[in-house]
Amino acid sequence: MRVMIFCDMEGIAGISVWDQVNGGAPLYEEGRRLYTAEVNAAVRGCKRAGATEIVVVDGHGAGGAWSFKSLIPDQLESGATYVLGHAWCRYIAPLEAGCDCTLFVGAHAMAGTSDGVLCHTVSNQAWYNARINGTLVGESGIVAAICGCFDCPCVFVSGDAATCREVKALLGDKVVEAAVKEGLGRYSARHMPSVDACALIEGRVYAALVARNWPDPLKFTPPVTFAVDLATPDRAVDMVGKPGVEVVNSRHINSTAETFWKAWDQFWYR
Repeated sequence: MRVMIFCDMEGIAGISVWDQVNGGAPLYEEGRRLYTAEVNAAVRGCKRAGATEIVVVDGHGAGGAWSFKSLIPDQLESGATYVLGHAWCRYIAPLEAGCDCTLFVGAHAMAGTSDGVLCHTVSNQAWYNARINGTLVGESGIVAAICGCFDCPCVFVSGDAATCREVKALLGDKVVEAAVKEGLGRYSARHMPSVDACALIEGRVYAALVARNWPDPLKFTPPVTFAVDLATPDRAVDMVGKPGVEVVNSRHINSTAETFWKAWDQFWYR
């Protein structure tokens, strides 16, 4: 069984302010320790369930030299490989090779979620909302749609209660959840202690992989349109002239292609 774990920091127990997730900020090292512990717990759950290959992708853009390198290298669980420093949602080698499932660890809710701790979608400053064929999605939805292009289901999510609710609403009730905190607002939450959060994650990852009662991969009927509402008009400048990308107006961008992966690729990276 081949497993990919896509990780983020904002959904980790004990984290509720930007200083815990922004590289170089006063509380960033504390956030890194909490983050690494929960990811290690997920890896242990995968190993217990008999996974033969585990690829962990650090998906947290902490800023500067820390972006996508927030996991602490000398504290990582053995038995997996770790992708550090790669651009967000660009590492698809496990999917191309035939990945059985993807797990979300430390996921956060989409922009505008009232009880979503540190909620945002991709960029806290640049984006308001994102949609795929009219369906409102957050970052987990974007990752799930990429995985769906390779017939890979997303079967587990940990984060706050709002994130678990969001992912299950999109992917279905077969997704196994581990809510490690409950948002009381954007910057406050009722948290599990790290040791309990890690135990919950390890146990539920194991249960999800052993049961194999997984949701279907997330797929959208072609043509697929990825639409983004931008925060400010200047954000649209870089999109002008990109093949397949339409600047509808100064704050609305559409990228259309036969698959979501191509629509995402031409919007964000071409």
